[in-house]
Amino acid sequence: MGIFWENSFMTFLFVTVIIGGGAAYMSGRALASKWRPISQPVFYMLLLGGVVRFFHFALFEGTLLSFHYYVVDAAVLIAIALLGYRLTRVGQMVTQYRWLYVRSGPFAWREKKGA
Repeated sequence: MGIFWENSFMTFLFVTVIIGGGAAYMSGRALASKWRPISQPVFYMLLLGGVVRFFHFALFEGTLLSFHYYVVDAAVLIAIALLGYRLTRVGQMVTQYRWLYVRSGPFAWREKKGA
């Protein structure tokens, strides 16, 4: 039994990172594309963390009411959702305001010189 996963690392990888992470990434992108505040992906990933915990319980005989594993699942989902949120927001800023901003990396933008 590990500190981050309960039954096996492969179960954690499949349920939390691949299935839950995919949903988290898509949710982060969707919320950014609708110009929602950054607090919304965090809130929704706390809810999705409960769903992922239930999947561990129902499909792989994991512990349903484990605060420790819920926090780990939710933290992974929040990180992935914020990744999708930020990548989408950077794309929005440099596309919709191309006269003001240029991309300065995958996670940031900066003002154009002379803008």
